[in-house]
Amino acid sequence: MAIPKFNELLLPVLRASGDGMEHRERDLISQLADALRLSAEDRTELLPSGGSHFGNRVGWAITYLKKAGLLDRGRGVVGVTDEGRRLLQDPPARLDETFLRQYPSFAEWVTRSASGAAGEAAATGPVAGDVEDPDEAMERLWRARRQLVAGELLERIGQASPAFFEQLVVRLLVAMGYGGSYAEASQVVGRSGDEGIDGIIKEDRLGLDAIYVQAKRWQSGVGRPEIQKFAGSLDGARARKGVFITTSSFSPDARAYVDRIDKRIVLIDGPMLADLMIEHGVGVAPERTYTIPRVDTDFFEPE
Repeated sequence: MAIPKFNELLLPVLRASGDGMEHRERDLISQLADALRLSAEDRTELLPSGGSHFGNRVGWAITYLKKAGLLDRGRGVVGVTDEGRRLLQDPPARLDETFLRQYPSFAEWVTRSASGAAGEAAATGPVAGDVEDPDEAMERLWRARRQLVAGELLERIGQASPAFFEQLVVRLLVAMGYGGSYAEASQVVGRSGDEGIDGIIKEDRLGLDAIYVQAKRWQSGVGRPEIQKFAGSLDGARARKGVFITTSSFSPDARAYVDRIDKRIVLIDGPMLADLMIEHGVGVAPERTYTIPRVDTDFFEPE
């Protein structure tokens, strides 16, 4: 069973809390995971930010139920309220944010959040009928922005000169920890014509191993014949490993060929090239930084 969507956890969370006992949030997460028969992979799946995917969704479900007055959260524990018990006596077929809007405290919180600093995540995420919690909505927006930047990077690479492309590849390899210094790497990676470059670089600063690099700024895809030719070049270059970079794509046959041969060859296509540039800060600059706070539940644990 996959991790339930945000809305699908509201009623299970309320029911798990409906025994009249106080529950630590971490225990509630574990109890729900058992009841929903989540796999080990689903229990340990992480968000890109590093937090537990399932635990994050349960935490937001608790927050929404608390804002509606159905749960009480205090001193690190969660318990059902009288209103929550009344609802559980005749629960709705579907408990979602639309249903929760009938509670004035929840409706007021949504309105206040939508106009305040917490606003957009609450206004455009689950409250608007989506299945995302606010953290997931924020990460979706972050990924969308990253995709836009990646597309613009590839467009600008296509418009740049061959010499600039050579410099870009060298800077990226050095930023990733290959080739030693920029001066060292630029001396051994040079133009080979045909809108591409090639050369041999150090795998690390000590030069314990060598990597043969070829990069093609092509519009058309790279097929198996080109990769076979590259694999043969490794022997002539006395290299056991190779990296083939293209601004376009690799054919399925080319990728299948790399998987079958003994040589270690990494294929980097246009989207992966852009992702690596963003990850290692090559050709991009931070526009702004957000610090996302979360409540430290351990701080409020009863002593």
